Amino acid sequence: MKYYELSILKSPLSNLTYQSTQTLQIGTKVLVKLAKIKKLCEAVIIKEVEQPTFKCVDINSITDEYYSKDMIEISGFISKYYVCSLGEALSIYTPFDKTLEKEFKYKKFECNISLSFKQQEAYDFLNEKKQALLFANTGSGKTEVYIKAISKHLNEQKQAVLLMPEISLTPQMQKRLEKVFDTSVAIWHSKVTKKRKKEIIEKLLKGEIRLIAGARSSLFLPFKNLGIIVVDEEHDESYKSDSKPRLQTKDLSLYIAKKYEVQLILGSATPSISSFKKVPYYRLTQTFFESKKFIEFDESDTNISAKILNRINNTLNNNHQVIIFLPTRANFKYQICTSCGKSVECPYCSVSMSLHKNDLALKCHYCGYTQQIPEFCPSCNTGIIHNLRVGTAQIEEELKQAFPEKIIKRFDRDEIKTDTKLKSVLNDFNKNKIDILVGTQMLSKGHDYHNVKLAVVLGIDSVLNMNSYKAREKALSLLIQIAGRSGRKGEGEVIVQTKNQEFFEYYFHEADYKDFLDEELEFREDLYPPFVKMARVIFSHANGLKVKDELDKYVKILKENTNIEVVGFGQCSIFKMANKYRYEILVRSSSVKSILQALHSINSTMVTIDMDTTH
Repeated sequence: MKYYELSILKSPLSNLTYQSTQTLQIGTKVLVKLAKIKKLCEAVIIKEVEQPTFKCVDINSITDEYYSKDMIEISGFISKYYVCSLGEALSIYTPFDKTLEKEFKYKKFECNISLSFKQQEAYDFLNEKKQALLFANTGSGKTEVYIKAISKHLNEQKQAVLLMPEISLTPQMQKRLEKVFDTSVAIWHSKVTKKRKKEIIEKLLKGEIRLIAGARSSLFLPFKNLGIIVVDEEHDESYKSDSKPRLQTKDLSLYIAKKYEVQLILGSATPSISSFKKVPYYRLTQTFFESKKFIEFDESDTNISAKILNRINNTLNNNHQVIIFLPTRANFKYQICTSCGKSVECPYCSVSMSLHKNDLALKCHYCGYTQQIPEFCPSCNTGIIHNLRVGTAQIEEELKQAFPEKIIKRFDRDEIKTDTKLKSVLNDFNKNKIDILVGTQMLSKGHDYHNVKLAVVLGIDSVLNMNSYKAREKALSLLIQIAGRSGRKGEGEVIVQTKNQEFFEYYFHEADYKDFLDEELEFREDLYPPFVKMARVIFSHANGLKVKDELDKYVKILKENTNIEVVGFGQCSIFKMANKYRYEILVRSSSVKSILQALHSINSTMVTIDMDTTH
């Protein structure tokens, strides 16, 4: 009889020991019985162990699927750093059938892309540094640099993965990649069918597919000989998972690249502060097409002011297209002063406070400071703090009334539910069959629309006034990304509805995004990432009293720990979700070891831990 330590997939349980009469390989996926669960559970063999002192249960059956040594090692790191079980970490990986692995004949790729002098300089820098950031302005041609780097590795008989933040990026990128890599490239994201996914994995194992391009799950496929990871739009928050394990794919890419000596290229026009500080970068500012940007500001309170309507009208009359952007889909609410555009800031934390309607109060989610909703704005003493609501559906309605003869479409997650719909809307827009596209974050991603001459940005103040230390970074990055969608060739106009003109205007006209990053690093020193580690500990339960007791217990325990700091605690901004009451504790520390020890010591069935939280 042999004894094996098993990790139960998708389960928060620690590893368990089972027995078998067969000699089994490490990484084999097996099926086992768990007490009180009728259905068989999937598990992975982690190691062979000595006969334990307790009685063991037999392994039920053995599958043809395997997890490689690398997959198990990386999952081990994920479970330690992102505070989850090994089974939860392993479950993000796609296992493979060993019988499909072959020694395959690789084909060579002719990469006919000719790089400009500056692009070549960037390419050489990225090669030399091994893990680096391509800090490239919108329209400066970073995709060409990616393709050249990928083809180098494929011609060295290796595999490549190109990560993109949104599936809305894939149709355009797919065309460009297929032009060079033909059938050796496959697109991978949540909307790809099960049948197609199975086919991709088989072809990847046989060496017929060599490059995977797609969403963050692409990183967790069975690569045998990975040469390069490219993370496009690396600043994008969708690289951070909002379900267990709550990992940040971009950071994990950096870990994998260093550990296994894989080349890593992070790319963005507005890189995240952490990447800007952590990895060497090359600044690419030259753009391919001569294009002029005119940025204007509109201080009006109405959703679509007369000034904006007038600009839209002019653009449409000249047979050009318009993009209208809102930060979030459906409806968002925010509190803002009608005169000066400021939100109410916490006197202790330099972040905006959140409205808690039930308590008729404003609260800070960092330190718990609470105050009455003020009668007049504390910044200018004259304006009134208002709740504003606006959404894509509402804007679409207003535009249809203003331009009844024009084709107006919405582009958000409520509207675009399938890959087919996504492709057809983008296609129609590129063929000028749609005059105005109203959308959310999905629109800010790297699409090339050569006939868009006007981009209208609404509601950007709601981002700037979020109660997050990242508020300024998110707002400015977003605006630069959207501005990049207008006037890719020739002239383009951007109108921004904001009461905070000075902030945006300064970084558009007098300084640039690098200046902003340098200044923001000074502001964050000793307080916020990337200088300290921050984590959010969330407790949720259907019984409000029980969960409040659990919160109080751990606030006391964590406050006694001198190696970490409890920044704040209290109700989550969305207090009740899926019928569960939610509380949170925010902790920070300059020591990774200290914060992880504290987080791993929390033993509660109500808890979810979000390491490197973006809140």
